[in-house]
This record gives sequence, C-alpha cells and structure tokens, in this order.
Amino acid sequence: MAGCTNGAERINLFALVVYIPDPLAKFLDDLRKELTPGCLPRAHVTILPPRSLAIGAAAATEAARAVASGFAPFDIVPGDVEIFRTTNVIYIGIKDGARELREIYHALNQGPLASAEPFPYYPHITLAQDLTPGQVQPLYQLARKRWAAFSGSRRIRSERACFVQSRADAAWLDLAEFRLQGVAVG
Repeated sequence: MAGCTNGAERINLFALVVYIPDPLAKFLDDLRKELTPGCLPRAHVTILPPRSLAIGAAAATEAARAVASGFAPFDIVPGDVEIFRTTNVIYIGIKDGARELREIYHALNQGPLASAEPFPYYPHITLAQDLTPGQVQPLYQLARKRWAAFSGSRRIRSERACFVQSRADAAWLDLAEFRLQGVAVG
C-alpha cells in the first residue's frame, strides 16, 4: 500500500503492539538509544510481529480490532535481559503476561492477518538489534546493569493495543488504537 505521511511513504508492513507507558517507557527508550544510537525507539511489546498483508490498511485494521478487542485487559511484567542467539538481539523477556500475549497472537495470526513467521512468537521487549557479533556481549552486560538499576514500577497494564504500519523511513505510523474489553475468565 502506498501513501504519504509526513513525506514518508507507507509500506505494506503491519503489526499490533502494546505501548509501554512512562516512566518505564522513557527508561527503555533511553536505554535503547544508548545501546543503538540512531534508532527510533518507542517502547512496546509486540503482539503481532510485522508482516505484509494481502488486504489494505483499513481492512487489516478492522480485522485486528475484531479479534483484539475481545480479549480482557491484563498485566505484563518484564523479566530479565536476554539474547536471541540466532539473531544477536538483546531483549527483556516477559515474566508475567506471556500466556495472554501468546493467546492474542494465536487468535490474530490467522485469516487475513496470517503470516508465516521466520521465528516462533516469543513475547519480549527489544533493546538492541542489528548488532555485530563483537557488540553483543558488552551491550548485553550494559543492558543488564542498567535494567538492574531501574527502580521504578515494571508492571505494564495492557488495556489497549495499537495497530501500526511501517513507513519507508523505518518509523511506524499508528493506524488505530483499540481497547481490550473482553471479560477475564478464571
């Protein structure tokens, strides 16, 4: 899909995320900029990883809304700093809320929003990517040190999800925000 937003062309790459609120978001964004200067961070947990779709943005947005809005709000608590060894991505794992994130992911990754994933879905918060092998260990140690020193609340109340589209300038455009308004069971 082509379009223009602030001079940047939209590309056919969509995702669903839960944005992390401040003050945790500011800490994570600052850490990400320290680890990978020049990146364009906006702290989030991905529910539906980026994917190209055969349907347009409006139809994709409504398909995501129809599924995601049926889920109840839940808490996400980040865990430890870890490394995806196959890609050298440094991230924070999810200690609480991973089950709910996987349930929403599996419900979304079918029909018009389905995509074959290059890796199994694993809920996390990305801190650094596109690293050279020599950067990984020192940045991992720095990330662990900074994360251990963070004294604020780590609990994220997931009440809303945002459907986003990538732009040619590597930024993401928020297309729609939906409330998680299902009723919790159990």
